[in-house]
Amino acid sequence: MSTLSQKTVRNDITFSGVGLHSGKFVKLVIKPSNSNTGIIFKRVDLTTNNLVFPSFENVSNTSLNTTISNQFGVKVSTIEHLMGALYGLGVDNALIEIDGFEVPILDGSAKEFITKIMKTGFTISSDPIKVIKINKKVKFSDGQRTISIEPSKLSLDIDFEIKYKNSVIGTQKNKINLYEDDLLDIFNSRTFCLYEDIDNIKKMGLAKGGSLDNAIVVQGEKILNEDGLRNRHEFVYHKILDCLGDIMLSGNRIFGHIKTSQGGHALTNKLLKKFFSEKSNWSFENSEKQNQNTYENPVAIGV
Repeated sequence: MSTLSQKTVRNDITFSGVGLHSGKFVKLVIKPSNSNTGIIFKRVDLTTNNLVFPSFENVSNTSLNTTISNQFGVKVSTIEHLMGALYGLGVDNALIEIDGFEVPILDGSAKEFITKIMKTGFTISSDPIKVIKINKKVKFSDGQRTISIEPSKLSLDIDFEIKYKNSVIGTQKNKINLYEDDLLDIFNSRTFCLYEDIDNIKKMGLAKGGSLDNAIVVQGEKILNEDGLRNRHEFVYHKILDCLGDIMLSGNRIFGHIKTSQGGHALTNKLLKKFFSEKSNWSFENSEKQNQNTYENPVAIGV
């Protein structure tokens, strides 16, 4: 069978805005890159040691975001929405130049990333992509919080459950198939928090750039955002977006079924570390032509 080829963006794509946690204005440019280079972040505000590779092994912080760092302590934070967009659109290679340490939060979702990348288009190479095949189930638990990955034929499924005491959020569960489902609502779903947690979050030095323009805020039985939710599953859908971005730190696409209850950045990273610690858990194979529709004509994304 013929295989699916690697893909990069056709031209430079520029984004700018504040960082959710730093509150600092930042400019980010996604640039085309050669085959087999993967995704690379370049801190253009620094002149040396400024390349940071998005890998689960380079994750240095998972407190309300995913942060990666290189061996020199140079970091890039809040990468998960951008990485989720790149995964969903099938972008295998790109140089991402950024003039600060935090990816702009934009509207709190991946909507603008998806829209601009789709508008720009792609360049497809002759080099095939590699896909990680799951050979056996691997599970990680932290108290009541669990996550697992198991074999799934030619698909990536994410089955996510959240549990909150707050009645507006409550318990929600949903599942997506990356290659078959309409993912528009996933990419449009925004980050969220409880109003009563804001003071503690700020005491941690985080959310300096947070506002109702880039996050859903829930106070008691009310959503403080004037326009409410974008879809009725927005809370759990955003968690799926985060998970998708964190899974891309595997370095390759994955065919598997991920199931998680009360998961998050830390749990996904711990699963990846456990999963890749034993070579018998996985193997490489080329993706087959039947999945090509997902990447070259992303009808499943609905944009």
